[in-house]
Amino acid sequence: MAKPYCCPNCKTNKTRFNLIEQHAKIVKLDSNTGEIISEHTKENIEPYHMLYMGPSLKIQCGVCGLLEDEEMFIKYATYRGKEST
Repeated sequence: MAKPYCCPNCKTNKTRFNLIEQHAKIVKLDSNTGEIISEHTKENIEPYHMLYMGPSLKIQCGVCGLLEDEEMFIKYATYRGKEST
């Protein structure tokens, strides 16, 4: 369900945002050159390789540029709504 956003930094923007989808790519790099040696999937990762556990969506304010998790913008919009009543 869609929820309203409000930027907690500039405190005025409620309409202009960049939605950034994050897709983790599991790779093994050469330690000297930085080149990709191999790519893996969740099903065939190597031992001691931790899977990405961050958010799949980040939000950037289209006015001031603040980049945060979606929850931060939703919570501030909720706070601003309660504050004005």
